[in-house]
Amino acid sequence: MYDVQNLVNIDAYPIHVDGEKRDAVLNNVRDSLAFDGCAVLKNFLTPEGIAALTQEADAVAEHAHRSYNRTNVYFTADDETLPENDPRRRFYDRSNAFIPADNFQTDGALRSIHDFGGFDRFIQDCFQEDAFYRYADPLADVIINMAVEGNGFPWHFDTNNFTVTLAIQNADGGGAFEYAPGIRKGSENFSEVCRVLDGTSDLINVLELEPGDLQLFRGRHSLHRVTPLIGTTPRYVAIFSYVEQPDMVGSPERTEQLYGRTLPIHWERAGNRKDAYID
Repeated sequence: MYDVQNLVNIDAYPIHVDGEKRDAVLNNVRDSLAFDGCAVLKNFLTPEGIAALTQEADAVAEHAHRSYNRTNVYFTADDETLPENDPRRRFYDRSNAFIPADNFQTDGALRSIHDFGGFDRFIQDCFQEDAFYRYADPLADVIINMAVEGNGFPWHFDTNNFTVTLAIQNADGGGAFEYAPGIRKGSENFSEVCRVLDGTSDLINVLELEPGDLQLFRGRHSLHRVTPLIGTTPRYVAIFSYVEQPDMVGSPERTEQLYGRTLPIHWERAGNRKDAYID
């Protein structure tokens, strides 16, 4: 078992101790989230933490599910009854790999951070959400996205309302995080989605994350992508997922797309989401 205080920069981010310093961190994060739904805690990991997570990712990288397909921003099938320019009919190449959650041991570096006392409460306090739960999906509660040269993740919305990512290792080039904040909050807003896809939207922000950075993001409402990578070094990003209702898991269709398999729980709980968004 790891001592998380050697993995996380506790001096800068005392997430487990109430007090003025923690409050100051929370206020900065909340201001950023209120502004555009995205906040970054620079150097959240120590150098030792970066090294431990990189080693763990390398050790299980062979279990990543690699997929090469074409998807729209909603991960849904084509609907020929819609106009050709409708965003639900616009498909893009996706090449990526996810290391499913069941590959990470409870005493490993990644789950040691996830299970660290105060981590979940800190994330919840950042988002200021009363209804706040760990994603109950046994393949997706905490995963690592692995990408290599040429890979990228085209424009999409997240299934989960609250996503927390931890940059572990960057590729030699590329891999910028681009997002159009809050464009789907309250409605699908197909017109603005089309502008993003056309490259004509003025709402797109570009973020360069470095190893050790913790990012909090409201990806359910914000269209976002990762640009194609350059070089031989794989990009590793850990993803911690949180949702606003208990016992939520991914849909069978999307789980199969992302992880190459489903479990009985995905079929048992299919269709149980409370919101009415397409995906």
